[in-house]
Amino acid sequence: MAQTLLFAALLPVTLAQWGPPRGPPSGGPPSGGWQPPHGPPGPPGSGYDCNNEPFKHVIAISIDGMHSSDVGKWVAYSPEGNISQLLQHGYEYTDAYTTAPSDSFPGTMAQFTGATPKTTGIWYDDTWDKTYYAPSSGCVGPPGAEVAYDESIDYNSTLLFSGGIDPANLPEAIINGKCTPIYPHNRLRVGTSFEVVVAAGLETAYTDKHPAYDTVRGPSATGLTIGYFPEVAAVGPTVADVIAYDQLHVNAWLDWLDATTPINTTIFNGPLTKVPALFGGNFQAMSVAQKTVGYANDSTLSFSSAEIQAMTFIDASIGAVVNKLKAKNLYDDTLIIVASKHGQASINRTLYGKVNPDCISNAVGVPTQFIKTDDIALVFLNNSADTTTAAANLQAAASKCKIRSVIYGQNLTASGFGNPATDPAVPNIILQPELGIIYTTSTKKVAEHGGISTDDRIVACFVSNPKLQKAVFSQRVNTTQVAATSLHALGLQPQALAGIRDEGTQVLPGFV
Repeated sequence: MAQTLLFAALLPVTLAQWGPPRGPPSGGPPSGGWQPPHGPPGPPGSGYDCNNEPFKHVIAISIDGMHSSDVGKWVAYSPEGNISQLLQHGYEYTDAYTTAPSDSFPGTMAQFTGATPKTTGIWYDDTWDKTYYAPSSGCVGPPGAEVAYDESIDYNSTLLFSGGIDPANLPEAIINGKCTPIYPHNRLRVGTSFEVVVAAGLETAYTDKHPAYDTVRGPSATGLTIGYFPEVAAVGPTVADVIAYDQLHVNAWLDWLDATTPINTTIFNGPLTKVPALFGGNFQAMSVAQKTVGYANDSTLSFSSAEIQAMTFIDASIGAVVNKLKAKNLYDDTLIIVASKHGQASINRTLYGKVNPDCISNAVGVPTQFIKTDDIALVFLNNSADTTTAAANLQAAASKCKIRSVIYGQNLTASGFGNPATDPAVPNIILQPELGIIYTTSTKKVAEHGGISTDDRIVACFVSNPKLQKAVFSQRVNTTQVAATSLHALGLQPQALAGIRDEGTQVLPGFV
């Protein structure tokens, strides 16, 4: 309860001094194989009419790591399974893109804000802001601070229920003349679908892998009735360990369908008094199986035994949710949305290779503030005037450091990433490595996410309800459209979200 009171006492951060650029970007096309977001798809045409018959509930689930191609693989492996059954009366989107970068944090924000990092300000779970100050600094010293919204900000990340977020671990900023710790939800520049649902007098709930994911309650801090955030860093590294962890999320969903509040819940505006109108969360098991074992080394890149273990659990868990919906007579009134926050690169594990991150930091050749690496590198420079020099140095080191593309300057802005000259959250340079390359010293993983390759970004995305007629949409869609679809499905206005207005985000095809 002390944590709840602390959250409630914080004022939302307003970033009125600057904001994400408006209007179309200028400059030439991007280089190196990465493609910027396409324009929003056209009107969906005929389909399910949410205006005349809205749903009463929306469940939004991410199977972290699941690619679009994995959906077909799983249906072939388990044709009578629960996912297969959902697709029999659902819409599948076979070319759905998550955000770039494809880190879990911006991937989550996309689905609940309708916007990408240039608008949300959420770039990664560990990044940099040129205007913030270091934790516990009292906002003294030169500006510029790491922004970590992972297990490192918990009171005790070795505990499954870690005590929540320790403000002493948070970056600080001067807000209304006062040095203030920046909680994850303060970092978010635009509202979330959870806030819209609560403003309509309905209840909400969400579960994810760190307490930092309470970001979904939005800048107002009002968007969640309750949150449930067991710390994944406290569990073991095996697929079996993470399945046991994911079971906690499943248990929470089942409790919420009984309108009950699980033990170890963070109560923001709760406890629950009825089944939430909008709730969701994620599965981690598939992501861990991909990262630690990978796909089978065969001609079809079929599932490994670890991935089958993960997907078998996930499929059964989705079945448990469906069965509970049916038992509570809620199934016909609930839209189930499954959209992965991120994929994983590479699907072909023979492409895997690792490069020491020092290769990047040594090659830059100019002073840097911060470099974040996974299967991507985000480079923040001390002086933006050094950008062209740093980019040339990195291009010269492309062979040594396995760099496919150096994105910077006008090219970076034109590619939809925002403008580092006006936005302190945008890196000066983004590096796309060759497919399969991870900038790491770890020996424990064969794949990673966060990057901008198609393996990172083309993800599982489908919706299901008994009232829908089976359809497959092959045109490009974006997971930002989950936010618009969730609100539209509930009979609420997607345009209530600034992220949707700013980026022109539309409802997924198949709904009118």
